[in-house]
Amino acid sequence: MEKLQYISQGNTIQEQEKHIRNALDNGIKWVQVRWKNAPENELISLCEISKQLCSAYQSVCIINDHVQIAKEIDADGVHLGLDDCSVDEARLILGKNKIIGGTANTLSDVIRRIKESCDYIGLGPLRFTTTKEKLSPVLGFEGYRHIIDGLKDKSIEIPKIFAIGSVNPEDILPLQEIGIYGVAVSGIITRQPAIINELKKVMI
Repeated sequence: MEKLQYISQGNTIQEQEKHIRNALDNGIKWVQVRWKNAPENELISLCEISKQLCSAYQSVCIINDHVQIAKEIDADGVHLGLDDCSVDEARLILGKNKIIGGTANTLSDVIRRIKESCDYIGLGPLRFTTTKEKLSPVLGFEGYRHIIDGLKDKSIEIPKIFAIGSVNPEDILPLQEIGIYGVAVSGIITRQPAIINELKKVMI
């Protein structure tokens, strides 16, 4: 599984597509299409475009929240928030070969996601971020360490956890040393798509 995910940004379909294209042009291999409050027909169009682009670039295309759209466009999978449909329900709709990721903010969230057999977990936020309207409590490095230590204390195998929430290049190594698998990045790649190469270089 790729260790660097790009979560798309933009207020219009044109902005979203441009940013996704820029990320793919600069070597991203995993795109999560995320467009909150989008008109449904435009969201479907964006997801269709994104799937075609990702296929052309041999990149993974994940749809945020919308399981039915993910199924209709044959996306590679879906990412589910804590209040979205259950992983079991998504698995029934998408089939066993699709990727299902889930959001978490606490140790109990992570354990829940492990029990649900998520393929990966998006855990955060690392620090304050403006890209999320309803921000969960900020974890910081100590929060990630506490959660990883909590899993070790319970002899639970560490799953593929991605840090999210204003992650910078210099954060990646400390996060991976704590036991975090990879990072999901939005703002910095949207603003500076050329940074993708630098982010990949610092990964273990």
